[in-house]
Amino acid sequence: MIAPILAPVVTLIAWSLLMLVWLVAVRMPAMKAVGIDVKKVVGGRPGALDGVVADKAQWPAHNYIHLMEQPTLFYAICFVLTLLSAGGGYNLWLAWAYVGLRIVHSLVQATINRVYFRFMLFGLSTLVLIALVVQAARALIVSGSI
Repeated sequence: MIAPILAPVVTLIAWSLLMLVWLVAVRMPAMKAVGIDVKKVVGGRPGALDGVVADKAQWPAHNYIHLMEQPTLFYAICFVLTLLSAGGGYNLWLAWAYVGLRIVHSLVQATINRVYFRFMLFGLSTLVLIALVVQAARALIVSGSI
């Protein structure tokens, strides 16, 4: 049987790829507007376009970077829960809550980018991630693995 917790994992990966498309769709015209020819650019680093292109054009890119950070822990803990046969029930609800909060965080950051709202959403998603880790630790203890 496939662990149901893999559905939120796939959903967040799909969302991350959608944010990648969004950042390209916004950033490329912004770069062109300030005279940057990507065919001539050599090298680069994260944040190099901050202050060069419009801030709003950078917001989806910043969010994409965020989706490559903490969510990697989410993926790992979901795989641990899958291996422990604990990927359903309460853990599934927690996983969906994490994904929902991260999607709303993305939408806030890529549109209005109010730090207060982003911080609240990040904080809530972090609490959900902590709950998933606690659940995985409980499952390990119950299984006799630790």
